[in-house]
Amino acid sequence: MSGNGIRASKGFSTFVENIWLSNPIFVMVLGVCSSLAVTTKLANALVMGISVTFVLCISSFIISLVRKLIPEQVRLIVFMLIISTFVITVDLVLRILVPEVSKGLGPYIGLIITNCNLMGRAEAFAIKNPPGLSFLDSLGTGLGYTLVLLVLGFLRELITSGSLFGIVLLRNWTSWNLVSIAPGAFFLLASIIIVFNMLKRKNKTASVTADKPR
Repeated sequence: MSGNGIRASKGFSTFVENIWLSNPIFVMVLGVCSSLAVTTKLANALVMGISVTFVLCISSFIISLVRKLIPEQVRLIVFMLIISTFVITVDLVLRILVPEVSKGLGPYIGLIITNCNLMGRAEAFAIKNPPGLSFLDSLGTGLGYTLVLLVLGFLRELITSGSLFGIVLLRNWTSWNLVSIAPGAFFLLASIIIVFNMLKRKNKTASVTADKPR
């Protein structure tokens, strides 16, 4: 296999693995605070997920692009400057395009700067790998993070108000207000993680069984 083929294969496997097997919330338990704070509504979860994915991909790509120019002693400061530049850009764009959603997200768009996933991927991957591979790594991580936010946003909005994206689907629904607050969301997330780990263990067992000689 050629060098380009090997890199493409590695990039694809990294991308897929970060969505599921190395999901930032389910497996690495990173970004949990923001996932609980912004998922009261599905629209907020979607916008937050897209914003984090965009900042993660672009910042990792640029960090990888200039990685050989970044002095070792100040690399974390450089990471922060690059990430914060795109976070501020996203914040301003959201205020212009979707002011209601931006208002609903409150300070959490700005706090993307402190999201562990961004600094984690920059330090663990982007600074050591080429731009294309770093972009795919971050895209997988961002989509994995977004997937969890969408699941939480879907369940929380539906259970709390019987609606999705503000559209009422369940008439005369009795609201479960516990799910709308952080403790309830935490237990909901914990339940989802338990189901995820059970499915992951089941798939692993099935794979091992299939590989055994008959």
